Amino acid sequence: MSIIDNASTHAVFDELNTKHQGQYTIQETADGIPTIWVSTEHVLDVLLTLRTLPKPYVMLVDLSAMDERLRTHRHGLPASDFTVFYHLMSLERNSDIRVKVALKEGQSTQSATKIYPNANWYEREVYDMFGIIFDGHPHLTRILLPKYWEGHPLRKEYHARATEFTPYFLNTAKQQFEQENLRFVPEEWGMKRSGRDEDFMFLNIGPNHPSAHGAFRLVLQLDGEEIVDCIPDIGYHHRGAEKMAERQTWHSFIPYTDRIDYLGGVMNELPYIMAVEKLAGITVPERAQTIRVMMSEFFRITNNLLYWGTFIQDAGGMTPVFYMFADRQKAYDVIEAVTGYRMHPAWFRIGGTAHDLPNGWQKLVRDFLDWMPKRIDEYVKATMTNTVLKGRTQAVAQYDAKQALAWGVTGAGLRATGIDFDLRKARPYMGYENFDFEVPVFYNGDAYDRCLVKIEEIRQSLRIIEQCLNNMPSGAYKAEHPLAVPPPKDRTLQDIETLINHFVSVSWGPVMPAGESCAMVEGVKGLNSYYVTSDNSTMSYRTRIRTPTLAHLQQMPSVINGSLVSDAIIYLASIDIVMADCDR
Repeated sequence: MSIIDNASTHAVFDELNTKHQGQYTIQETADGIPTIWVSTEHVLDVLLTLRTLPKPYVMLVDLSAMDERLRTHRHGLPASDFTVFYHLMSLERNSDIRVKVALKEGQSTQSATKIYPNANWYEREVYDMFGIIFDGHPHLTRILLPKYWEGHPLRKEYHARATEFTPYFLNTAKQQFEQENLRFVPEEWGMKRSGRDEDFMFLNIGPNHPSAHGAFRLVLQLDGEEIVDCIPDIGYHHRGAEKMAERQTWHSFIPYTDRIDYLGGVMNELPYIMAVEKLAGITVPERAQTIRVMMSEFFRITNNLLYWGTFIQDAGGMTPVFYMFADRQKAYDVIEAVTGYRMHPAWFRIGGTAHDLPNGWQKLVRDFLDWMPKRIDEYVKATMTNTVLKGRTQAVAQYDAKQALAWGVTGAGLRATGIDFDLRKARPYMGYENFDFEVPVFYNGDAYDRCLVKIEEIRQSLRIIEQCLNNMPSGAYKAEHPLAVPPPKDRTLQDIETLINHFVSVSWGPVMPAGESCAMVEGVKGLNSYYVTSDNSTMSYRTRIRTPTLAHLQQMPSVINGSLVSDAIIYLASIDIVMADCDR
């Protein structure tokens, strides 16, 4: 990791120089993403320039921060106690840029909400986790933790273990205090309790409600059945996965990734493992790559089947979800046979997979491929042609491509607005460039089209799995590298060096080289990325997890305000959310 002077390595630097020469410094990172440091005085100007270039960086993919105070390997980097970073994406360039702002303890920076509206929740999250103030933010309050909470968990002085706190107790007074803090106060959000003619009604949906798709509260301001405004309230599922990553070895954090989106399985492991492999310079064998692709697509199918069934259920169709659940179990039978587990396999490893494919895996996969296509045809005929479903979902919860990009929408929600962007095609990873499949695109941007994208994704996943079955490479299922998974057991008994490597890897964990690396994948719900920072240790210094659900939920008020309550339920059903994925 170092500062480089050669600004011509990326064309965007030449464009920035016309307006901002001398206002930024360039950092080289393990992931190769152009990274610049900007002062807090210039950050909004630089962001606005990037947002308005001829081929603009239209999407704020992620915004977070890092506590730098205990980081020792910072050679050549600007002095910083806390660093705020912005991850921007340009679809026309098919490239990203990372903008960093160095802050001293107690120093504030400027809010980017007027340039990127989806910066709102990300800045609130940074305030909640680090205590950093964003001047000009419309409503800078805690977002994941209760408003009475003390401290900021992702600061390094904050305890990482529950045993380091005083024991939790809940007496009657504390219970009443916590319940009172959950009371929704409209004035705190700039809402009025009454209009010109009548009082507004405030309705809580959740945090425990079948249509909330997890522990999530939606507060609706209603004029009759019409939604005047709404406040999505998250944080009920927050477990502190990013904090946990600072206490786990690079290997032992893998099981935690499965649970970020508990419907995505190994798909969650992939971006984390890829980011670590970039840090370590590990090349993954072709067979391991193909196995990873196959299992990832199995989880895409199980996710989309559940999505499809619950989507119809929320619209009033009760039976399809049961059929789709049964088909999911058939996919899980294959997943269990290969990995040993159904929902949370924790099966991918740094450098490959936990073990090779079992004997007889071909028949299991073949049986599933023979079974599933006909079922999809039946379900489409039974559900998507239904006039009631069409009436409930077509032209409902609609948004266009411009709105989707402004709010950081990815995955099926973006492709339903006519934008042909799938990371597997745009930036192939794990050998996706070798597969023949299509990217489903629809154009109405409504709830119905979002479901159609998901259905077609199942068909394309089946195509990819079939190609994995027919063209599975021979060779190793894991890399031979000292920082990868432990070497084969039989070899550890033959030479002392291998035995030592095995012992150190298992007991302490590998020491990853100092540096920063981000890896992004086309997950089951949209773009999933892990941005890991190593301080030359057996554990991560900072692990940032970018998930699609946070961005998708944040968009909700801009889509459903002015609609009916029933349309809000359809919107939630159509954007494929999981609250563990949102709250991290």
